[in-house]
Amino acid sequence: MKNIIITGTSRGIGYELALQFANAGHQVLAISRNTPQALLQNSNITCLSVDLSKEDELVNVVDFLSKAWKKADVIIHNAGSLINKPFAQTTQDDFENVYKVNVFAIANLTRICLPYLQKGSHVVSISSMGGIQGSMKFAGLSAYSSSKGAVITLSELLAEEYKEQGIAFNVLALGAVNTEMLQEAFPGYEAPTSAPEMADYIFNFALTGNKYHNGKIIQVSSSTP
Repeated sequence: MKNIIITGTSRGIGYELALQFANAGHQVLAISRNTPQALLQNSNITCLSVDLSKEDELVNVVDFLSKAWKKADVIIHNAGSLINKPFAQTTQDDFENVYKVNVFAIANLTRICLPYLQKGSHVVSISSMGGIQGSMKFAGLSAYSSSKGAVITLSELLAEEYKEQGIAFNVLALGAVNTEMLQEAFPGYEAPTSAPEMADYIFNFALTGNKYHNGKIIQVSSSTP
């Protein structure tokens, strides 16, 4: 049984992951702004309502870890923010709002969790194929895809910095997954992979991927996008 922290659990991949880990007998800390009833009713899931874009709200995570778990085995940085807007129409606020969730929240949550991570812990950041250098890029995603590129470099750096402590940092760069967030940004587009299917892949990678990878970016996409 492992202690698993997952962000962005109100819907989509994060929601499916929380249930899958809990149903497999692991203890889950589900972090999101909104909390689905199904997660609240699962005895293996603790739900925290946290706006990850606000650093001061992360004190709730520290309080829980210090009083309840004392250690964390896996962190899955799944929460994300996506806007689809022509670059000329974007504002600094647009970029800041996306980066607060997609980059700063990952850095801040990882930092406060470091005292509770130990040898064998695995930190998995969910990025995007759009953040991969040289990959196909799509107009309208300047804030989103650039933030996902930042996540990749951050994880590579953390893997190097904490390799002596035995803490692994890896990135899964996902292709299009049929989630509510995708539908909101691209109405009518049908992605080839469902949220439960992708959650199944991430579930297994989070538990075993650090045996074979550290500081690596795994491209998880069967199509373009």
